[in-house]
Amino acid sequence: MSVDRFRPRLWLGALLLCAAGLVQATPEIQTWETDNGARVLFVAAPGLPMVDLRVVFDAGSARDGARPGLASLTAAMLAQGAGEWDADTIASRLEGVGAEFGSGVDRDIFSVSLRSLTREPALDTALDTLTALLAAPRFPAVDLERVRENRLVALRQQQESPRTQASRAFYRAIYGDHPYAEDPSGTAEGVGVITRDDLVAFHQRYLVGANAVVAIVGALDRAGAEQLAERVVGALPRGAAAPALPEVAALEQAAQRHIAFPSSQTAVLAGQPGMRRGDPDYFALYVGNHILGGSGLVSQLMHEVREQRGLSYSVYSYFLPLDRPGPFLMGLQTRNDQAEQAIAVMRETLERFIAAGPTEDELEAARRNITGGFPLRIDSNGDIVQYLAMIGFYELPLDHLARFAERVEAVDAAQIRDAFARRVDPERMVLVQVGGGAGQTARADEAE
Repeated sequence: MSVDRFRPRLWLGALLLCAAGLVQATPEIQTWETDNGARVLFVAAPGLPMVDLRVVFDAGSARDGARPGLASLTAAMLAQGAGEWDADTIASRLEGVGAEFGSGVDRDIFSVSLRSLTREPALDTALDTLTALLAAPRFPAVDLERVRENRLVALRQQQESPRTQASRAFYRAIYGDHPYAEDPSGTAEGVGVITRDDLVAFHQRYLVGANAVVAIVGALDRAGAEQLAERVVGALPRGAAAPALPEVAALEQAAQRHIAFPSSQTAVLAGQPGMRRGDPDYFALYVGNHILGGSGLVSQLMHEVREQRGLSYSVYSYFLPLDRPGPFLMGLQTRNDQAEQAIAVMRETLERFIAAGPTEDELEAARRNITGGFPLRIDSNGDIVQYLAMIGFYELPLDHLARFAERVEAVDAAQIRDAFARRVDPERMVLVQVGGGAGQTARADEAE
């Protein structure tokens, strides 16, 4: 068994595109609703005698409230005891039939996954176990203390990473008092005061049918998938969907934060709120960012910062769309004495891209890169089920993956220039630096 945290991934958009070729070769996505209000998305994949299942709830860390880390700790505690079984029994049941269980959260989503053979008794054992984990977790107090201490150790270790410190400071700076401000892993203060009653209340409020999406990919027919979905989430109360998250406010002015850290390298992040899932500018911003900083060694940022000046081994940019606008972010790590120069080059490259956009050669190369190689990168039902869960959770069109390549091909340079000019403002960006040595004085947020 594994408990995984969802982390921002520079290649997320690329993986989504990869699925286009494979989804087109599979039966059309089928969708329906369970008796207790969960939305189900299903793709039959008869090639292997396996099923991949993902249940996602609108219960990510944005629902933590005054207890940062509550959603993540709840996910970590699911497999510590459920129904009549303790943690060892749960692990034995799953391992005995070769099933794999996972749980985790990001800012939007609380996710539980299962992979199992479809033959019996393996599937029956795996589904019974998953049903108990979802509907009847015990949250035993002694295990909570152990899991809490492990989390506190991990949080202390994060303080030793300039990149992690930079990420936390960046999100707090651009999101302020919005629920997206805190990292899904929480804070030492929040984790330290979470009680068993908090876990129970969170579970009862958010792990309910009306707040769930079930994604299924495997060797089942429609009837079998319907039975599986009802079995897994049918024991959950219908409940109510989570309320809409508050809107994300645009930054009113630029801000800078420099955190002293005893290291020879400075971690740099710069950005602002970007776009949300289903954004009308998604494709123009995605393709444009691929050229700006999302395509590795051939991106403009990499060319200017690394290849031309040798200021950083790696520099990147990405949009992370969420239910509300996630960040647009540029990042690098460089020697302390080169930090200001690297920041200046990164900013100048962004400003030039907003003003001029890509060349036709850059755009054509980006289209080929995005659409040409992606089908080769999707090689498991486990990948597809993640995309189905994303489509269901964010209420994207069912043809989202099948038409991805087509929509990428339709993006032109004028659309990219227009979208970046409207959506990215270099004069209202947050800049976070972590580094500069132990003796350097830290500066609080300040307007530039």
